[in-house]
Amino acid sequence: MTETVRGTTPGEDTPYVAGAGLADRVPDPAGTVPVPVALTAEESDMLRTAGADPGGGRQSFAAAFVENRTGAGGLGVVIAVAAFCFLGPLVYHSDQVHANIALTNLAPGPGHPLGTDANGFDILGRLMVGGQSALEISLAVALVATCFGALWGAVSGYTGGVIDAVMMRVVDVVIAVPAIFLLIYLATVFRPTVRLLIVVLSLLSWLGPARLVRGEALSLRTREFVDAVRAAGGRSSRIVGRHIIPNALGTISVNATFQVADAIIILATLSFLGFGLPPPAVSWGGMLSQGTTYLLDGYWWEVYPAGLIVMVTVVAFNFIGDALRDTLDARLRER
Repeated sequence: MTETVRGTTPGEDTPYVAGAGLADRVPDPAGTVPVPVALTAEESDMLRTAGADPGGGRQSFAAAFVENRTGAGGLGVVIAVAAFCFLGPLVYHSDQVHANIALTNLAPGPGHPLGTDANGFDILGRLMVGGQSALEISLAVALVATCFGALWGAVSGYTGGVIDAVMMRVVDVVIAVPAIFLLIYLATVFRPTVRLLIVVLSLLSWLGPARLVRGEALSLRTREFVDAVRAAGGRSSRIVGRHIIPNALGTISVNATFQVADAIIILATLSFLGFGLPPPAVSWGGMLSQGTTYLLDGYWWEVYPAGLIVMVTVVAFNFIGDALRDTLDARLRER
């Protein structure tokens, strides 16, 4: 089988025909008529896949992910929770700022489907508002921690040697710090805000992605395509940014979903201990903390709805992470 591929070497104006490798490129002196080059069947399939159907890989990945019922279900639950939190207040209106003593501890019924709490706030509306801060903070923490951790791990794993040892010892030191005590201390010294919680939780959450990506980088740095870029004079920053990190995106994306779930749990824990966002801000953990005070009095609606939505959201993100991992592993095995 014979196929023709046109190309030009970097920095030159002479047209070339790309064959199986750099050594097989045949110059075209006339500059107009391409020279036929024999390609193997495997090379032809690779060129056809890369050029004729650039979106096929993404489509097949999406189809494989949707076939995973737990992953598709988890994604549906996350979308439903996000719609409930951000679009729900547009439909279901409730006052979450001014307390109403006349409506304290009302059982679920007409006007208040999930009842009210000890301050007269509507539980259903409180779940919506509390979910906004929980999702915003957890998604921001996952994004910041994953990006920083991936960059740290990629640089450490690719560089190796003394730099790698020093960078990973920094990770070990931070891991040794008890996170919950550090968070409580910071909450007592500073007034908790959304930005402060994002920064502090990110500083404690980037360690996992850093170690995972470092392991990927240690393997990728010995691959042929990295050696080719290095031999061509490519800088280390380009190799890390254009080759190491993109080839570790599978591990990074899977870990990011677990980062969201972990951030939701940590945020709920802090709020439960009384170190979350101060009033009038609402959080799921704060609802749990307040509701447990009245649980023995039979006011179950002040605890169970908040606990249930935290559990469902965390499990849904874990399902998405598991589905991403299974889908990526299956595609790697197919290769």
